[in-house]
Amino acid sequence: MAVPYTSQQAYIDKFNAKEYLHISYAEGKGRHVGEWATFVLKNLHETFTEGGVRGDTLLDIGTGASIYHLLSACEVFNNIIVSDLLEQNRAEFQKWLKKDPDAFDWTHIIKSVCELEGNGDDCKKKAEKLRSKVKEVLKCDALKRNPYDPVVVPPVDCLLCCLCLEAACKDIETYCEVLGNFKDLIKPGGHLLIISVMDSTFYCVGKTYFSQMFANKEELEMAFKEAGYQTEKALFVPRTDKSFMDTADYGSLYFIHARKPK
Repeated sequence: MAVPYTSQQAYIDKFNAKEYLHISYAEGKGRHVGEWATFVLKNLHETFTEGGVRGDTLLDIGTGASIYHLLSACEVFNNIIVSDLLEQNRAEFQKWLKKDPDAFDWTHIIKSVCELEGNGDDCKKKAEKLRSKVKEVLKCDALKRNPYDPVVVPPVDCLLCCLCLEAACKDIETYCEVLGNFKDLIKPGGHLLIISVMDSTFYCVGKTYFSQMFANKEELEMAFKEAGYQTEKALFVPRTDKSFMDTADYGSLYFIHARKPK
């Protein structure tokens, strides 16, 4: 279905972070706990182990209220900086960080990551490790030349972006421009990891619909090339779970690992 481009102000006014978490990640029924979560957790686990991506600082842009995509990173980075445009997302993340009784329960996802790492019973230890590694929760605007303006974040070893740019960008040209801006945030030779969906036009939270940038494999590959990155790995996987198509119509999942040239 056609959904008009969702402005940042519409997100600020209408996005319900708590409802999004329950719709997407509730144990046993969230639309992202099956195929999507498996795809993300497996690829990040491999990237941060045999893939050799590690370092001092990881910067996550468009964190939302989620923690799942950071669970493997906390094993190989000393410092993690998370960031999001929306105050309501940052507030939900802070609830988990501070062990607020009202925080979303990520135990089932944490357990999945621990099992990938061969430590299925270490859920509490894993959660505490991630909490200890998160040093800052910042406001960011991915569409700005400096997403943290007026703050200047020193270049990092790895920039991670999960399920963000398709919501933020109106078209593939904007997406390419954002990728180019990201280079200022990454050290020479550093890593860029983008995990998201494609062939998509919308998703909804409750009765509120939000637009998604429609892009295909060729357009995404060209965007990374034009932005000046060296692509290390590009994985495109057709969606097989067709449930929840009425609430999120993406056709494929993708993971791209690129590097800023030295």
